[in-house]
Amino acid sequence: MSASSAFNDEKGGSSSVGEPEYGHDPASGGIFSSDYKRHDDLKEMLDSNKDSLKLEAMKRIVAMIARGKNASDLFPAVVKNVACKNIEVKKLVYVYLVRYAEEQQDLALLSISTFQRGLKDPNQLIRASALRVLSSIRVTIIVPIMMLAIKEAASDMSPYVRKTAAHAIPKLYSLDPEQKDQLIEVIEKLLADKTTLVAGSVVMAFEEVCPERIDLIHKNYRKLCNLLIDVEEWGQVVIINMLTRYARTQFLNPNMNESLLEEENDKTFYGSDDDEEEEKEKKAEAPLPRRKPYVMDPDHRLLLRNTKPLLQSRNAAVVMAVAQLYFHLAPKVEVGVIAKGLVRLLRSHSEVQYVVLQNVATMTIKRRGMFEPYLKSFYIRSTDPTQIKVLKLEVLTNLANETNISTILREFQTYIKSMDKDFVAATIQAIGRCATNIGEVRDTCLNGLVQLLSNRDELVVAESVVVIKKLLQMQPEKHSDIIKHMAKLTDNIQVPMARASILWLIGEYCEHVPKIAPDVLRKMAKSFTNEEDIVKLQIINLAAKLYLTNSKQTKLLTQYVLNLAKYDQNYDIRDRARFIRQLIVPTEKSGALSKYAKKLFLALKPAPVLESPFKDRDHFQLGSLSHLLNAKAGGYQELPDWPEAAPDPSVRNVEVKDSVFSLLERVATLTSVPEWTKCSSREKRKEKKVEKPFYSDSEGESGPTESADSESDSASGSEIGSGVVGSGSRTASEESEEGSESEEEEEKDKKMMTAKKELKKPVQESESEQSSEEEEERKRERKKSKPRKSESDDDDDSESESSRSESEDSESEAEVKKKKKAAASRPPAKPLKKESKKEMSLLDFDDFEPAPPPHVTPLNSFLSSSLVTDLEGLSLSDAALSPATLSPSGAMKSYELLHRIRGEGLSVEYCFSRQPFSPDANMVAVQMQFTNSGAADTKSLHMEDVKLQSGMRVKEFPEIELLPAGETATAVMGIDFCDSTQAANFQLCTHTKKFFVSIQPPVGELMRPVFLTENEFKKEQGQLMGMNELSEKLTLDAECRNEHAIVQRVTAAANLSRVPCGSDKECRFAGRTVTSGSLVLATVVTKEAASAQLTVNCEKMVIGTMLVKDVLLALTQ
Repeated sequence: MSASSAFNDEKGGSSSVGEPEYGHDPASGGIFSSDYKRHDDLKEMLDSNKDSLKLEAMKRIVAMIARGKNASDLFPAVVKNVACKNIEVKKLVYVYLVRYAEEQQDLALLSISTFQRGLKDPNQLIRASALRVLSSIRVTIIVPIMMLAIKEAASDMSPYVRKTAAHAIPKLYSLDPEQKDQLIEVIEKLLADKTTLVAGSVVMAFEEVCPERIDLIHKNYRKLCNLLIDVEEWGQVVIINMLTRYARTQFLNPNMNESLLEEENDKTFYGSDDDEEEEKEKKAEAPLPRRKPYVMDPDHRLLLRNTKPLLQSRNAAVVMAVAQLYFHLAPKVEVGVIAKGLVRLLRSHSEVQYVVLQNVATMTIKRRGMFEPYLKSFYIRSTDPTQIKVLKLEVLTNLANETNISTILREFQTYIKSMDKDFVAATIQAIGRCATNIGEVRDTCLNGLVQLLSNRDELVVAESVVVIKKLLQMQPEKHSDIIKHMAKLTDNIQVPMARASILWLIGEYCEHVPKIAPDVLRKMAKSFTNEEDIVKLQIINLAAKLYLTNSKQTKLLTQYVLNLAKYDQNYDIRDRARFIRQLIVPTEKSGALSKYAKKLFLALKPAPVLESPFKDRDHFQLGSLSHLLNAKAGGYQELPDWPEAAPDPSVRNVEVKDSVFSLLERVATLTSVPEWTKCSSREKRKEKKVEKPFYSDSEGESGPTESADSESDSASGSEIGSGVVGSGSRTASEESEEGSESEEEEEKDKKMMTAKKELKKPVQESESEQSSEEEEERKRERKKSKPRKSESDDDDDSESESSRSESEDSESEAEVKKKKKAAASRPPAKPLKKESKKEMSLLDFDDFEPAPPPHVTPLNSFLSSSLVTDLEGLSLSDAALSPATLSPSGAMKSYELLHRIRGEGLSVEYCFSRQPFSPDANMVAVQMQFTNSGAADTKSLHMEDVKLQSGMRVKEFPEIELLPAGETATAVMGIDFCDSTQAANFQLCTHTKKFFVSIQPPVGELMRPVFLTENEFKKEQGQLMGMNELSEKLTLDAECRNEHAIVQRVTAAANLSRVPCGSDKECRFAGRTVTSGSLVLATVVTKEAASAQLTVNCEKMVIGTMLVKDVLLALTQ
């Protein structure tokens, strides 16, 4: 933007995108303004304190970039705003930086600490954008930082950030190929990702960095096949192309028994009778290999089955990728399914048609039959571009056979009348190829081409002559009349190639036209000096041949032509003349070759074979750029040959279940519970039975590792895994998957009263507590089953697990459920079992003591540390049940205050503990964790230079005198945010360094829970109507359709307590702001078809507005 355009905007003028950027008066000189004033208005807006002006400036700058204008001189002004608090401004700043970071590397390096801070931003879009900018800075100095950022992003909770990490891998590899080994580790980790968003990107990174590491694909092959249908379109293209090459190395050729037969059929089609007899003998000799049955690998079938639906994709590239996969991998009888999909693409844009027709032309050479039903789809329209017409001609020619040749030739007759000369020439060549390939129509085609010799258009005649010349070579003795007719055309045809063809024909078959040939040479000698070079060469050849066969009539003419050629400007012609003179006119100096002149010039020449230019293109992978260009392009990977023997298919098995079984057996051995061992072996036997129907049509993910595809495998996998997975180490996605299977598992529980049922209980109890009826079912089943020692172990775990999972629910309901479960799951050995039915007070916490630890302690000796901590986390403490903290400590979200790179080994994280801050009740308690990752001790950790907005206060944490290397320390500070989300800025100091840091609270942490009855809630809600009420409609996330999930997500987003409610379709929450004590009420009402309504009533409208956004986000994502 120029300064003058900004002036117009200030004056109220509007400039459209298409207008020139100068003032309305061209004489004002705005068009000649110097560069130093360019974009001054944008720079001022970017330097202002108002976010609205910054946002407007960034929108205009991004619009400039979109229009292709250079905005690089604004880089310093834009990069300053990368630390802006406004999320919209920050997003646009990152869009700009991704575009210009590579050009302005020095300036980008100055802001690298800000990008690193962005990698820890709560917003996934900012984290991803920061990584994208960081990977765009092409400077080798920051390679370690980029590598660290990619490794951390690969473990990010957001699949979008992990996808961005996959995109950054090829960038880093191209910058520093020595990082390949570390990048392969990241790729291996990301390949195990079960998210469809990540799959396509990581396979692209795999193709760029280590396509030869086929072993990385083995364990993920089945998962990729099953995820394929849900991956985004361009990811599907990449995965399909990679799996095509993978399958060519791992499976046998499905057409191995038919290939010999196919070759023989091709030979007999054009061969002689003798060849046919020889082939029949061969058939009789070797029938056995052909009859040998071919059994397709189940994984090969899985790939073909899962890609077939993608032929209906709206994306042409996906359809083309599936088509090439079927062409290269499928049995011959199944390849035909791709024809319909490819023909559908011919209705698309001309660019798509061009690529598709190139591939169809290659396919029709070997697989002609599958496109024959769609012959009319390849008929040419007058509106088609020339290159499309030529390709359609190619396909029609390849499809021509005895049955449809008459139809095709009628089409060709119409095409010859076209005004497009290039197309007409291509049609005549196509007729020639049809005549060559199909002997029955050769004479018909030749007669038709001869008729074209009388056409008014010279180009048509010329091309006909060239084609006739090739056809006449097959049976010249039958067509001397045609040669005479063509000799008469030399006076009229001026196209050099046609004249040269006629002269070659007359010279080659001069014995068939002995009277005409010398006369043609006489005419040509007259115009020799005016002819084109190609014609001159053929005149010399004609003279030489006539001299050898009819020297009496042509001796002088030949000498005359050779003398003219001797002094020609073109040295090729001069050389040819000297060579022929020495060869045909013997002298004393002539060598031995002159004796063989006749054999050299008049040797029998084989008839030219008119072949398709696409004949040998199938060695390139179809759909690739190399195939399109018919030349190997950069980055092209060769399509591997089929293996002669099938590699071991077991490499694709993911042996996770065995490890789980061995773990359970060890647990059983150490805790003296023989029933567990029997259960696991029974499960193993069941698993072996299930392995036979390995694949099913369901495309869903089956179990945490996706090692099986059938529904039965999926179910058994979840049953087996539940014993360990239920111990607290599940991710959110796994919980949702198991939740969807809970109904099936409950039905199995009712039928089977075995030890296997006991193994499944913990997960079911923690996940499927939807109604009181299900609770009664479990109680009855527990009473029926006989008391065992193992039952006590299981039930202790189930008690702690169920208590933990329900602790985020309302105080009243959660505790009632826990009382019921505790009563139902008491060990039978205790005499208090019957007393558990007594009605208990909600505030009686005596029965909620944690389960005794002896069953957990022995696990420390053999389980991994992470599993031990997960198991220990299941035990309840009194603090976890106190009204002040509704969510367990495991659910607290941590935020990074200081990264270890920026802190030179010192890293600091903080979380909002939701505990009352004892020194001052109006402050929010912030728990800080200091970790010294450096080699030296850190001393005197304290706060300085606190900068706060008006009204805010801070209670500093006590100074930490010494933090040894490798140690961690915790401290608590209090901040009065004054009911705002403004950041608290301060310096974190050690004995040598100072670091500027800031703590910004989510709005949900600015409140504390308050306990109201249903009547009190309704009364308070009635007083907070009108402007104090905000209501939003929403569609609940698929994993958030039940009451428990809604309560869990709302209480995680905001520090509110559950209010009792009579309706099961309504959830109510209440709290007060920490500083002012303003009441905050939230209601979620669920409706049909996953729709819901969120209502927030709050005295402070700003708090209410921000809370609505946060809760909406929590419930919909």
